[in-house]
Amino acid sequence: MRITQGTFSFLPDLSDEQITKQVDYCLAKGWAIGLEYTDDPHPRNTYWEMFGNPMFDIQDAAGVMLELRNCRNTFPSHYIRLTAFDSTHGTESVVVSFIVNRPKEEPGFRLIRTEEPGRTIRYSIESYAAQRAPEGARY
Repeated sequence: MRITQGTFSFLPDLSDEQITKQVDYCLAKGWAIGLEYTDDPHPRNTYWEMFGNPMFDIQDAAGVMLELRNCRNTFPSHYIRLTAFDSTHGTESVVVSFIVNRPKEEPGFRLIRTEEPGRTIRYSIESYAAQRAPEGARY
């Protein structure tokens, strides 16, 4: 199963050259770049771990790509996403976010059906990775 999240979720994974072009676009807009990683890409898991600090002062895509290489080397079996922040209104708002690394095997999700009072049926999803092992030991 291929997890899809973010701005380019409808496209195949971007190459490093394509990622560099997107970073150039973001930097030209004055947006800060951040890298985040996780081993649980559940759609409601919005709090991924930051890899270093957001790069508010970087003006060149080469610096971002160097940090991305470092993140990939440190967490080769995790999901890594690149986010761009627009801070022009005094608050940081994510304007672009897309996955730039994923594990070789993506375990996917299972659908959980729960019957409740009043003939109510609720559905939720749970990651197979979260079932197998605790956080930090899933891949």
